Amino acid sequence: MKDLTITQIADIVGGEMHDVEDPSVLVTGSVEFDSRKIGPGGLFLALPGARVDGHDHAAAAVAAGAAVVLAARPVGVPAVVVAPKPHDGKAMALEHDSDGSGAAVLAALSALARASAVELTADSGLTIVGVTGSSGKTSTKDLLAAVLRPLGSVVAPPGSFNNELGHPWTVLRADESSDFLVLELSARGVGHIAALAHAAPPRIGVVLNVGTAHLGEFGSRDIIAVAKGELIEALPSAADGGVAILNADDRLVSAMRTRTSARVVTVGMSPDADIRAENVTLDAEARARFTMVTSAGTVDVALAVHGEHQVGNALAAAAVALECGGTLTGIADALAGSTAASVRRMDVRTRPDGVTVVNDSYNANPDSMRAALKALVTMSRSGTGPPRRTWAVLGEMGELGPDSVVEHDAIGRLAVRLDVSRLIIVESGRPTRAMHQGAVMEGSWGEESMLVPDRDSAVAVLREELRPDDIVLVKASQSVALWTVADALLQDGEHAGENTTTNGEAPQ
Repeated sequence: MKDLTITQIADIVGGEMHDVEDPSVLVTGSVEFDSRKIGPGGLFLALPGARVDGHDHAAAAVAAGAAVVLAARPVGVPAVVVAPKPHDGKAMALEHDSDGSGAAVLAALSALARASAVELTADSGLTIVGVTGSSGKTSTKDLLAAVLRPLGSVVAPPGSFNNELGHPWTVLRADESSDFLVLELSARGVGHIAALAHAAPPRIGVVLNVGTAHLGEFGSRDIIAVAKGELIEALPSAADGGVAILNADDRLVSAMRTRTSARVVTVGMSPDADIRAENVTLDAEARARFTMVTSAGTVDVALAVHGEHQVGNALAAAAVALECGGTLTGIADALAGSTAASVRRMDVRTRPDGVTVVNDSYNANPDSMRAALKALVTMSRSGTGPPRRTWAVLGEMGELGPDSVVEHDAIGRLAVRLDVSRLIIVESGRPTRAMHQGAVMEGSWGEESMLVPDRDSAVAVLREELRPDDIVLVKASQSVALWTVADALLQDGEHAGENTTTNGEAPQ
């Protein structure tokens, strides 16, 4: 954000200054919610957490160089204090916020982000791009950053900073030198995306899909579509430069065109899409090649990221880049050089013994689980030799509500239909047992599907039974922490030499 005085910050957020000797002191550093990361001239956010309350670390933050603290009560050091407030349901609720102090600080943070975003858009020409969808947001965000970097300075969130804390925190990373601000927008209820879009009004909005992620909290895909479409409703009109990028292959997404006055650009495999992919093929590592067809011409694209589902993500990123002045060849080159930038998302690594580990364990929902299983099988069947043996180490997909058992059963059955060689399911309750039972019932499997009690048991089975050249997919919702399985497998391979990646580069 631009440098601001403590007085200016207090005015923007509607707070009172406490223990501030000089209100004209400038905040010149970054905004941080971790006191260990605060730097000289920074702004520290005092937020309640699971184990600690940020208010208790305010003095340490100031000692580390923070110019001021944004807090919900006086903390004995220079602070802008905002009154605690009950959660109003318009934004995602912060956990461990019984007294409303966290909601107050987050509301102030959102106000600060909006003030910065509006000013930078008006004065510096900052272009704000928002992306939402039930799956693929983070991968698309990374691709967007890659295709926009040749056009200017880009600010994008690390990982999945897409909620009421991470979103405004990312917004405040942009300053006068920033040309593009790429943001993910997530939701667990109607009104959440509208609140995030208010904090950083986008000029370009991308809706990828309407799936079943968080179905338990929304209740139906139609309600999810209502929430995702809030991004499109927040766009300016076509006359003011607003552009909506919509997935032509998703009925609920393409129907959103009636909810905006922005210009609509459609992407997908559909022959009616404004920007579409033709002649899609996958290489031995499930990396897609295709011809991208646009009104400006065609170009061949070879992706460095893994999975056929990345084609739609790449088309969306390309559409944004074209709107921002990118060329077809420049976009194709950027996509070819963009590998997975966020951790634990289709991170493909091969050990010296030929065992390939596909770590897609950051999160999971039925749509992303299906895409990952299909990518696993594609990788196993590519090449001229016999298919490689495949393992799927799967855990629970969270937040599916009453449909959880049915959705888990369907994934187990899909693994059989795709002919995955071995299935290891880490048990965490009824849904994971349903996944195992679905696999057994679908294929009359015996030892091919295994239900194990914990992550360590899964690692033990793999250490006993893995053979050179096997492929292992590891995937579950973040709460399962299944990445420990992938980490253990890669560590096991280190004794034979340094791990190699499958991005076509020789090991260094």
